[in-house]
Amino acid sequence: MMFSNSMTVWTGVLLILSISLWSCTAALGDGAEDCCLTTSNQRIPQRVVTSFTIQTSEGACRIPATIFVTKKGKKLCAPFPSENNWVSKLIDHILGVPVPISRKTRGKKQRQQ
Repeated sequence: MMFSNSMTVWTGVLLILSISLWSCTAALGDGAEDCCLTTSNQRIPQRVVTSFTIQTSEGACRIPATIFVTKKGKKLCAPFPSENNWVSKLIDHILGVPVPISRKTRGKKQRQQ
């Protein structure tokens, strides 16, 4: 009788241990991604955007997109930069890329000086 009681206890302990280990690995390996499911062509004002990330369709997300983060922490899904010119310009603004001066603009500035 002593053997069966200790065997039952060890089986119970082993069962509880394996269930708790399984639940920990299931929680860590969820794999849920925060993806844009659709994009909007509506322009986003430069003054509200603080950063961006590029979402590719190669990972867990299904569509390529640009994710802009606003000052309030909202994530806005825009088209991929190669698909829309305003997206590329907004990315250049965030990165601080200098805008080339066109001949028309250069001439007007020189006359005003």
